[in-house]
Amino acid sequence: MTPARGDHDARRRDVSEAVWRVLADRGFGGLTLRAVAAEMGATTGLLTHYFPNKRALVAYALDLLDRRSAARPRPASEASAPAGGLALLRAVLLDILPLDAESAAGNRIWVSSWDVALADTELAAEHAERYRRSRRRLTALVAEAQRCGELPARDSAAAVAAAAQSFVLGLVVQALFAAEEFSAERQTALLDGFLAGLAAA
Repeated sequence: MTPARGDHDARRRDVSEAVWRVLADRGFGGLTLRAVAAEMGATTGLLTHYFPNKRALVAYALDLLDRRSAARPRPASEASAPAGGLALLRAVLLDILPLDAESAAGNRIWVSSWDVALADTELAAEHAERYRRSRRRLTALVAEAQRCGELPARDSAAAVAAAAQSFVLGLVVQALFAAEEFSAERQTALLDGFLAGLAAA
């Protein structure tokens, strides 16, 4: 007898939560069918219904991380930022940084995924596209700030967006490895200094 759709959806939510807990605890290096099954108190046989192999599990985990990142509450981002301009660009960049325990956990998982993605051409292409989408969004925000006169239009919006993305990703790595040296306050101050430099260029 085929399980009811509600049962299937509930089981999928259980799998998603188990995948997330394993990622948060062990990173992508510890993400295996066996580990997820143990987290659920289930058999690996049940999981093969959802993931025929490790690669399918990793691809799903990356998608799950993407969706959770997009859906998490953002107290310092677009919800409280002005409609556009430099303030919104700042808010979006702040949202990438590991400023609290939740965003630090998410960033640790993202960084641990780089090794897995670099070893797989298809996963690497998917990662590259995620960062491309982020740059396109940042490019639109930079262009708006340039139209408002808040950023100089000397450089292309795409070049400024690429520099901004590179800056915050580098700051993410430093903050993850040296959390005591890169507190939320210092990360924010460094970002503000970077943006001030762009505005004054």
